[in-house]
Amino acid sequence: MSVKKSILGLIFASMHDEAVIDLTKKRTMGSIPFAGRYRLIDFPLSNMVNSGIKEVGVITKSNYGSLLDHLGSGREWDLSSKHGGLHLLPPFSHVDSGIYRGRLEALNGVWDFVEHSSAEYVLMSDCDVVTTIDYRKVVDYHVSSEADITVVCGKYAYDSSKNQSATVFGVDEEGRINDVMINPQISGECCIGLGMFVVSKAFLKDIVVACASRGQYSFAKDILQARKDDFKIMAYEHDGYFSKIDTINAYYEANMELLNTENRNNLFIKSSPVYTKIRDNGPVKFGLESEIKNSLIADGCVIEGKVENCVLCRGVKIGRDSVVKDCVLMQDTVIGDKCRINSIIADKNVEIGDEKVLTGSETYPLYIGKKAKI
Repeated sequence: MSVKKSILGLIFASMHDEAVIDLTKKRTMGSIPFAGRYRLIDFPLSNMVNSGIKEVGVITKSNYGSLLDHLGSGREWDLSSKHGGLHLLPPFSHVDSGIYRGRLEALNGVWDFVEHSSAEYVLMSDCDVVTTIDYRKVVDYHVSSEADITVVCGKYAYDSSKNQSATVFGVDEEGRINDVMINPQISGECCIGLGMFVVSKAFLKDIVVACASRGQYSFAKDILQARKDDFKIMAYEHDGYFSKIDTINAYYEANMELLNTENRNNLFIKSSPVYTKIRDNGPVKFGLESEIKNSLIADGCVIEGKVENCVLCRGVKIGRDSVVKDCVLMQDTVIGDKCRINSIIADKNVEIGDEKVLTGSETYPLYIGKKAKI
């Protein structure tokens, strides 16, 4: 089986936007900056490209201007092609479609695109899980197990008091899913869904059409949960490193985890590079009195103060005699001189004046919105 010709990739860029509403007021989940120089959509898109998938559709919903700017023609992912390539799918694909409420409605809205693909299988992915995975193994498992639907799962320390959105699966000895719980009030290690699914195009068409006629729109509730006994739904356990972004605290922790060399090496694998839009920024400029400890710093930054345990995106500027610790600072954030900044998430283009003191905590980081001036 040739993966390049038989698989269509679909990425849901706006699924779970409500989980991190502060970060998605003016952008989609897929365009949230991450790890200094990436966006969340870079990970599922790079996984698909590295797995030989050359036709990918990105399903949008709202606030997708920055996403379109980031993806462009798909050149950075080698998807700028007349055959296959990258396709940006708006929420209104035909006259009677509206803003979708769930995955099934989104699929129904873009079905003309899926129908025209020559792919035999469809691989769907959300953008709220950061990981590196070889989808070829998932597809091979799907075919060999003769599954109707294959769900990618992972072992996760789930806590209902901290996690806002999760689908927890019960799996029997043969790998078949026999229980589906959506946002359960439980805690402990569970097998949770990573928002990745493999299904044949013919089977997907049947369930999309059937659910549309019944007004059903939730793939998790109306298919995985309600029809688990009718369909053969198999679980593929992903044993690699992953982070689930379902709260702003989880976003902060996922960035901080990458300061650990082992986690970073497990996510950024040489044989499966993560591609992103290239910007022509200069290298990082370090002042004579700057001091850096255990931080990820993207190109274009200017550091004249002290930075410790931080993730800095492109173009961040840290003033003289300022001390910045345990922070995630997004693109073009400017911190003045003689500041003391601890445990904050600063969105893009934030300006913090001289001699300011801002403090959050590791368990509750202080979020500063886009273009704020303090």
